[in-house]
Amino acid sequence: MPAPLTTDILILGTGGAGLMAALHAFWRDPSLDITLVSKGMLGKSGCTRMVQGGYNAVLNPNDSIEAHFEDTVRGGAFLNDQDLAWTLVEDAPRIVKELENKIGCLFDRAADGKIHQKAFAGQTFDRTVHVGDLTGIEIMSRLRDQIFAAGIRCLENTRGLELLTSVDGRIVVGAVLLDIQTGEFVPVQSKAVILATGAGPLMYLRAACAQEKAMDGIAMAYRVGAHLMDMEMVQFHPTGLVVPGSRLNGALLEEGLRGAGARLFNGRGERYMERYDPERKERSTRDRVSRAGFMEITAGRGTENGGVWIDVSHLGADFVKGNFEGMRDRCLRIGFDLARERVEVAPTAHFNMGGVRINRDGFTNLEGLFAAGEDASGVHGANRLGGNGVAESTVYGARVGDAVAKWVKSVKMGELRREQISEAEAGAERFLNRPDGESPWNLRDELGKIMWARVGIVRSGEKLEQALDEIGSLQGRAEKMSTAGGRAFNLTWQQALDMRNMLIASELIARSALLREESRGAHYREDFVDMDNTNGLKNIYLARNGTELKFWTESVKLTRLLA
Repeated sequence: MPAPLTTDILILGTGGAGLMAALHAFWRDPSLDITLVSKGMLGKSGCTRMVQGGYNAVLNPNDSIEAHFEDTVRGGAFLNDQDLAWTLVEDAPRIVKELENKIGCLFDRAADGKIHQKAFAGQTFDRTVHVGDLTGIEIMSRLRDQIFAAGIRCLENTRGLELLTSVDGRIVVGAVLLDIQTGEFVPVQSKAVILATGAGPLMYLRAACAQEKAMDGIAMAYRVGAHLMDMEMVQFHPTGLVVPGSRLNGALLEEGLRGAGARLFNGRGERYMERYDPERKERSTRDRVSRAGFMEITAGRGTENGGVWIDVSHLGADFVKGNFEGMRDRCLRIGFDLARERVEVAPTAHFNMGGVRINRDGFTNLEGLFAAGEDASGVHGANRLGGNGVAESTVYGARVGDAVAKWVKSVKMGELRREQISEAEAGAERFLNRPDGESPWNLRDELGKIMWARVGIVRSGEKLEQALDEIGSLQGRAEKMSTAGGRAFNLTWQQALDMRNMLIASELIARSALLREESRGAHYREDFVDMDNTNGLKNIYLARNGTELKFWTESVKLTRLLA
């Protein structure tokens, strides 16, 4: 076994949450040894850089923390941990100012010179800070600059394989990584591990997240006994591009379009949101608009390619070009001019509200394991408001960085177990050069169809039971996956490792969805269509107990706002 890399803080993931955690830990104590791990390239991978819309924060004196909080909890159908939601809205204004004044982000300005804020669906006030419709690129570029300036170590093109624990399993003491380019394993010994891999529901047939996503953080945390919560809550964004056969299929046209006045039409030319939410129409929450589009399509009122139409041409070509340059360029690549004509879209898997259970500072039930961003649960409840995602990643990345920098000062480095490292390496290597095994690419296609049809926007007990049987079959077949070639930059091997994690996450989502016998937020059961506040105001927890999967529920604590 090679000598392990030793570091005080190991951060898996380099999106908004991971980079903010690294910077805040460094600013709190520059003497700390901090290691970032990026599955792709620093600042060039992950989902934060894909954020088009913006960042919700209360900056206008006519707005209020209470209003943002209420929008967040009502949007989350009261399943939110209200202390976490309050922390988000309370910290967001300070973090926006930090992003601009300390980190260097140049947000758009209004005519009076103040930060411009635009309308986003599901909110009662225009509070979304942005940089045109390329907000994520600006935030990630400036965060990356600060990482370089601080000299923080980053292992690029490296993935987390397994978390390492103490003998009793209660303390996380490091991780085994895999250098994707060389194929070499990298054991790491650390005082703290921060999960910030960004989850990402790429197991669905149509998905909007970055292509390297595979629910890695969730799966690694599950395998060592971390408590997960509300895994059934998967958000589908209502407007993903319909581009059959293209990698852009499912790529987002963001919330800002609907906030500015975009209209949705079915294949018959009907403005269908007038039937589903007559008051808010297209500015309704993502769960409602996604479900409406899905129902129009499945009822046979969609387009020829199984989509609907979004139209902003009535706002004027100059307005669209001036405010949505990034989205217009994306549409031009597939032959549509967003500024002058309607564009074909359909719901697409976008975000996981469920994940590792945390407190306000990112602590989990396992000592030494922390989480922030999409790997964590509780902030958004049953549905995330557009603009609250990048706010969550930077707010909670900052909080966990500050907390861990203080926490590690009183912690000793834990012992690594050679046999645990060897098991992790053998578990990954078993897919290499196995004769007669199945291709992970074929299994991924099958999983995508199963999840879309049975664990997607509209669910039922029958569909979920069938999905679990099919996922179980795929898990058995996945044990025999085979990849040709060597270890270095073997993308088929990487896909096999991705499939292992996506299958775990898919099973957890389906099992949690089967337990929630009501419809709430992003979770819609056609056999239980009503929201049940008598029995449904509970969070569904799960954890691995030895080789068994353990479930339990806890009532939602309505500490600030009653349902």
